Amino acid sequence: MSLERTPVLVVGGGIGGMACALALARQGQPVALLERSAHLGEIGAGLQLGPNAFAALDALGVGDQVRCAAVFTERLVMMDAVDCREVASVPVGEAFRARFGNPYAVSHRADLHGALHAAAAAHPLVRLHTGVRIAAVEVGAHGVSATAADGRRFHGAALVGCDGVKSVVREKLLGDAPRVSGHVVYRAVVPVADMPDDLRMNAPVVWAGPDCHLVHYPLRGGEQYNLVVTFHSREREEWGVTDGSKEEVLSYFQGVHPRPRQLLDRPTSWRRWSTADRDPVERWSEGRATLLGDAAHPMMQYLAQGACMALEDAVTLAAAVQARDFDFPAAFRLYQSARIARAARVVLSVREMGRLYHAKGVERLVRNSLWPDRSPTRFHDALEWLYAWRPDNCLADAAVGRGGEIPSPTTATILND
Repeated sequence: MSLERTPVLVVGGGIGGMACALALARQGQPVALLERSAHLGEIGAGLQLGPNAFAALDALGVGDQVRCAAVFTERLVMMDAVDCREVASVPVGEAFRARFGNPYAVSHRADLHGALHAAAAAHPLVRLHTGVRIAAVEVGAHGVSATAADGRRFHGAALVGCDGVKSVVREKLLGDAPRVSGHVVYRAVVPVADMPDDLRMNAPVVWAGPDCHLVHYPLRGGEQYNLVVTFHSREREEWGVTDGSKEEVLSYFQGVHPRPRQLLDRPTSWRRWSTADRDPVERWSEGRATLLGDAAHPMMQYLAQGACMALEDAVTLAAAVQARDFDFPAAFRLYQSARIARAARVVLSVREMGRLYHAKGVERLVRNSLWPDRSPTRFHDALEWLYAWRPDNCLADAAVGRGGEIPSPTTATILND
């Protein structure tokens, strides 16, 4: 067997890793996926899927499966958590679907991951290895290897790091540190019976407050609601996931209106994420190794694009491999060129959206004045850059990535075009 048809090593079995393995296998490339956990699965609760995510999922052959488990929302809503006024409402119904070719939906993370996992596990070119905690990687001119903590070694033609914010592969390629944001996210799922009647909306609803916000939306046919709260921590944070404390959550939401605040009493348990991202970089590939998803461009949650970007990455990477006829160094350069500027724009736009969510004082008043009487068409125009991505032109931005400046977005680039 030639080197080019030996497996590609995919490190990490989350949404990005599963999508990467499936995308490469569908191009005829054998894959060995290496996951540190003993059991494959997703922690967390809900996530939001824009039209760009569904375009990628269709290219991966799992769009219909994800749609079956998703809830299709009617609009995207921002409310002022202090006075309960509506700040913005973006319809995502028929006109939105016609504009972008796909819906806006919400899904349980486990349902999305499960669809990708099932497809990857069923593909004859994918081998899944669990309980593999990678301790070291080597990237050579003619091949790569990954060494597990227990001494096992895996060899391949190329290496894709899909191993998240604290990526071992990124440490090898770039050696930079993540930027701990100081923003803490609590997530929980509550039964629909525990949701207040007036908050059972078929929409992702953001209650934007000073240095904090709440989000809720339905899951699994409306039988559950996803609840997410975010605040600026008073403590010095380190990236990680732990069990949460209701008392801590309540202490950060004293200044919000009783209508959204009542949600904080509904969960019986919380999971706590201390979040991190990274400043955009101009490269994340080296020879036969590259990065994907959070390993390449970790971002905070304010545009609900983390999983969407990983899905786009996977489809683009596989297209680049095919375009360069399985010449992996050349393919990874092409993939990187196609993704650097777009991913950077999303990372930086996410930070700006977080500033809008958490505005206080005069900034809050400015935010609340941005979108009154905004037409659906103008909202959709402003979102064109994000949601109009398509697999059939996913390599079109490659020229932008060659030495082009990373964009520095302002509020106007997000929803104020």
